[in-house]
Formats: sequence, structure tokens, C-alpha cells
Amino acid sequence: MNTQLTQAMQNQDNLVVEFLYRDANNNLTRRVVSPIRFLSNGRFLGLCLSREEPRQFYTERCEGMIVQSAADYLMPVPMSGPLNAANAGPADSSLF
Repeated sequence: MNTQLTQAMQNQDNLVVEFLYRDANNNLTRRVVSPIRFLSNGRFLGLCLSREEPRQFYTERCEGMIVQSAADYLMPVPMSGPLNAANAGPADSSLF
């Protein structure tokens, strides 16, 4: 996962990451993020294209992260969720 984040950070104008994120309440949402930098304690700072503002994300709560072309997204990106964990996982390509 750090490899995907580093790749997108090194090419911020052209790449974003897309993943499922599990929040502190165990809700699962689809996120598209332009990562900015790593923080301490397994977190990273990124511009959430759904919320249109900077957010901190715990890497341990990210699932199914993939690198995508930023040109494929217009802000705001619809943020689906909360998703039912029983029928939505990283292998569920309908989320991406």
C-alpha cells in the first residue's frame, strides 16, 4: 500500500488512489484521494476528492487500494457508503 501512495505522491498532478475506507465506527466508504504526504502513526494526509478538503487516513483502514489516472475524475467524486461489508470488498469491481 505504501508503494501505491508513494507513486501517487511523486506524481500528484496525474495520479490518485482509490480505495475502500473503514472509519472508526466501522462504516465502509469508497474514497478517491490525492495523497500529499505520510504522517506519523501509520497515517497519510490527502485531498479527498469527495469531500473536497484535506483529510487524514489510517493506512490500516484502507482496503483494495489502486492507483488511477487523475484525469478520470472530476471533483466532487461521489462517495458511496456506508457500504455493507458483507457484500462489498476489495474484490468487488463494481465499487471501482
